Amino acid sequence: MKITRRVRLRKLANGDAVKQVRYVVNFREPRTGKRKQFFFERQKDAQQKLQELAGQVHTGSYIDISKSTTVSQAIGAWIADREGQIKPSTIEGYRRAAVHICGPLLIGTSQQRADYTRTGIKPCGAKLLDLLGAIPVHQLTTADIRAWHKTISSHVSNYAANRAKMFLNAALALHAEDTNTRPPAMPTNLGRGKPKAKKHILKPEQIAHLLKMAKNDRERGVYIAFPFLAGTRPSEQLGLLWEDIDFDRNIIVIRRMQERDGRLTNLTKTIAGTREVPMCSTLRTMLLEWRVACPRLNGSLHRVFPGLGVIQAWPLPRKDAGGPLVYHNFLHRFWTPGLKRCGLPHVTPHSARHSFVSTLQAQGIEVGLVAKIAGHANANVTLGHYTQAVRGSENAARALEVAFAQS
Repeated sequence: MKITRRVRLRKLANGDAVKQVRYVVNFREPRTGKRKQFFFERQKDAQQKLQELAGQVHTGSYIDISKSTTVSQAIGAWIADREGQIKPSTIEGYRRAAVHICGPLLIGTSQQRADYTRTGIKPCGAKLLDLLGAIPVHQLTTADIRAWHKTISSHVSNYAANRAKMFLNAALALHAEDTNTRPPAMPTNLGRGKPKAKKHILKPEQIAHLLKMAKNDRERGVYIAFPFLAGTRPSEQLGLLWEDIDFDRNIIVIRRMQERDGRLTNLTKTIAGTREVPMCSTLRTMLLEWRVACPRLNGSLHRVFPGLGVIQAWPLPRKDAGGPLVYHNFLHRFWTPGLKRCGLPHVTPHSARHSFVSTLQAQGIEVGLVAKIAGHANANVTLGHYTQAVRGSENAARALEVAFAQS
């Protein structure tokens, strides 16, 4: 065992050459004699690793962790690492996707697969197909992943296969980082299946009309206008508290979400989802007016978008007001009726987020800033799924005012 110093010249994308220094621990497996290398940026880290390996070999306690971990265990470690950083429902989504990675996969209808996942009882005559779960990570190949992706695409859907591949890639990357090994390359040119229909979004003049109508509806207007002016996800909007709105700094802090049952969770969909959203003057005015009329919870302001409660005979106040407004009720009591009153075609609440992102881009806001405001971890998501226009930099809140000037 020894440490060597490796110096390489790396060429950056802008053409500049930089010197990369790595300290390499050269090690041979005590049982197989196979050569292994561990790379470090600092010499003292390499020396520490060398001493650790020497001690393990001397005591006979050395185990090659990278060769004792299966794909299923790597996926489990990745999910455990994410817990506490993102909301529980997202973690549950990861676990459901992990079934498409680790298996076994029930060959049958989607309902049969759902029943099998819930009960563990295999339908009579159904077949179970082994996937990647039992394969040791160090034996996993690109060909294995390509064949697995084809299986999931054929028996489940192309979307499920691509989503599972994304999680598999993240889990293998974490395993490689923890064990100082190199993960197998992800296969390329897998295709995206059938092209998706474009999500229908409202035109700027339609949004301007909606905002004009919303201003005249003091009780329900802000519920519909908010996602067009803040670009939030429905769960972020419904989980917003008045303490999250800073009128002095003109920002809205997104730091929690509402679950399907109305409970609040102090986590966002991803780490990038925790962010500050600037308020344009239209939104600021609407929120200030709404704060006066917003139903209180036990006499105090709490949720920005609570349930309005049940109207009682005058002069009694609304009954059960100020509590959580679940998504289903938001959709059927506020969103859909609001669009109908405006004479606009039906779009989903999430399409308002698309409109927000696309509007900022079309008004010249730099894509990196748009991604940050929208809560995207990577600007490629902003470009690939929302819009393609990129121009110069301006104030984001001002851009919304310009775009919807007709309001």
